[in-house]
Amino acid sequence: MSDAAHTTGLQPQAETDDAFLGGALNILQPKTGYRTGLDGILLAASVAAGEGPQVLDIGAGVGVVGLAVARRLADVHVTMIERDPSLAGLARRNIERNDLAARVRLIEADVARPLRDIAALGAAAETFDHVLANPPYHIEGRGTAARDPVKAGANAMPDGDLDRWVRCMAAMARAGGTATIIHRADALHAVLDALGGRFGGAAVLPIHPRAGEPASRVLIQAIKGSRAALELRPALVLHNADHGFRPDVEAILRHGAALALRKAPAGP
Repeated sequence: MSDAAHTTGLQPQAETDDAFLGGALNILQPKTGYRTGLDGILLAASVAAGEGPQVLDIGAGVGVVGLAVARRLADVHVTMIERDPSLAGLARRNIERNDLAARVRLIEADVARPLRDIAALGAAAETFDHVLANPPYHIEGRGTAARDPVKAGANAMPDGDLDRWVRCMAAMARAGGTATIIHRADALHAVLDALGGRFGGAAVLPIHPRAGEPASRVLIQAIKGSRAALELRPALVLHNADHGFRPDVEAILRHGAALALRKAPAGP
């Protein structure tokens, strides 16, 4: 990791240059305030090879999720949406510096707004095979807000915005396409409520820091238009007793391995 400074307007913005996927991806992000990491790489790993080339990353931040998908899978085309101008600017720079401009584009927009107000999104409605989201984990007004306004916006959303995000995901996904969300474990009910009526056949993966500890995150993937029952997948445990990552998690974080949320189809 290295430090740098980039001037935004009159104020220099301190940045770090961080390696992801074992150095295959190099990401500029703010040194303080909003930062991304483990959750984004787990979300990106949920897109499997051969399941469709069009991927949409909603609330992209500095671009880690969408760029990790594009780096892992050479045949995909990724569209990223970010509303914050400073994060969107970093995402654009990250696209270029990782040589992914031919397959990754960024749209600066607020997905909580009506789709008709965002021309670039409306033109691509119902075309995406996969729609991904790592939404803010908290509701504005509940708890103490971060002092940094960018971090505050990335960590908390207005009440009702989760439903608006999922509404956008449903508008952008093709019939039979998937929506995948990573969130706090205690938000599982709210996420399933938001998905209901739009996506079904949800596969829920509990993510535990260590064996014997409660899940801290859930990864939920559902299919647009499906009426299949919910499926609870075997848990993913992140760390060994010595606090290092387990080998299967290390393969995801360092080597770009997929994180399968669904059973492989039975052979002939």
